[in-house]
Order: sequence, then C-alpha cells, then structure tokens
Amino acid sequence: MTRLYIFAEGQTEQTYGDTVLKKHLAAFGVYVQRPVLIAHARKKGVVHRGGGRRYSPMKKDILRFLKQEKNPDVYFTTMIDLYALPVDFPGAAEAEKLRHSPRDRVKKLEERFAADLDDPFGRPTRFIPHIQLHEYEAILFCRPSCFSSFFDDCSKQIEQLKNISQEHESPELIDDGQHTAPSKRIIDFFPDYECAKPVAGPQIAEEIGLPTVREQCPHFDAWLKRLESLPNS
Repeated sequence: MTRLYIFAEGQTEQTYGDTVLKKHLAAFGVYVQRPVLIAHARKKGVVHRGGGRRYSPMKKDILRFLKQEKNPDVYFTTMIDLYALPVDFPGAAEAEKLRHSPRDRVKKLEERFAADLDDPFGRPTRFIPHIQLHEYEAILFCRPSCFSSFFDDCSKQIEQLKNISQEHESPELIDDGQHTAPSKRIIDFFPDYECAKPVAGPQIAEEIGLPTVREQCPHFDAWLKRLESLPNS
C-alpha cells in the first residue's frame, strides 16, 4: 500500500486529513499517515509546528521527512493556505503579478514549491504540493446550510454565507483579503467559529461531503485526483 504524508498548516487541516481524506484515499490503496503540522520554527533543536509563518523551517522539515522515508512508495503533500502565505515563499513575487488570475497564481506557486524541494533521492514526483485556494474555509462555502449542524438558530447567518458563495464562480475564488478571506467572513457571522474551527471546520466539511466540494472547487478536485492516482505497490 502506498503511504502518504500530509503536511497541514493547522489543526483544522490536520483533522480533516486524518478523517475525511484518510478514509477516502484508503479505497484507492493510499494510506494516509497521521498528518503532520507544518513547521514554522526550530529553536534549540526543537521544531515548533503549526501556522507555517516562515518558509525556511517548512522546507527543512519536509526535506528531513524525504530523507528519512526513502522508499519510492512513500509520497508527501501539503495543505497550506494561499491566504497569508509566507513572504519568502518561492515564486511569491512572480506569482503576485498573477493576482488577477487566482488559479494561475496558485499553480505558479505550486510549480516553484515543487522545484525548490528537490527530492534528495532523485524522485521529485514523490512531493505533490498543494496550496489551498484561497483558504481551507472555502470548502465550507460549498454548502453553508451545514453550519446548522454545529451552530444553533443560525438561519440568517447561513443565508449571508449563501449570498457570498453565490457571488463567486467557485468558493475557491473568495478572495484572500485581510478582512474578507473565507475564514474572516465566517467569523463575522459566527464569532464562535474562531475558537471552534479545529473541531467545527472538519465536521462541517465532512457533512458537506467530498462530491460537493469536488464539484465546486476544481483546484481541490485536481489535487485529490492526483492523490487517488498514486502508484500502488
């Protein structure tokens, strides 16, 4: 069975990977290891994880896993947000010129990300970069009615989220502004989500279901198809 490591930006992505994605990919012969929180610093030999605020520790951490796991049937991917991506991320300046075209922008960043993480064992295809367009919470806009399973008396808030979703061709295109990124918009209507997101985020996404997310989020769908097609030993 093929093994897959997911480097997650935060606990929300970590839980989603360990529940929804792990169960789904097992049907394709891909076993998801316990998702790893991405490194953001290393001090006195201790790796600090979560947030992905700096690129250098992130890169060193992934390369360390690549060196430790030498088998050709072990693959690596990421779940990090385009929103608030580290300023030292490879290709950041070049991709900024493509801000008018978010899908081209994120594709360019993923290409540069892959090129920057050369597999030390000459197998570059073992690393499959994925940058969430624009943020994990875009998934939750695929079916806002599912917020009612976690929050009480929220019909008005759900309608507000539906209106935002309908204004965009895809939830993935809800922008990455400091106050208008998907998570910020959700917190505007559901303030409790900010503290509850590691639990609420994965549960709501699970209720929405992968078929709905894939239908509305083509960038996510392309990534999942690539993971489903990994060679199975």
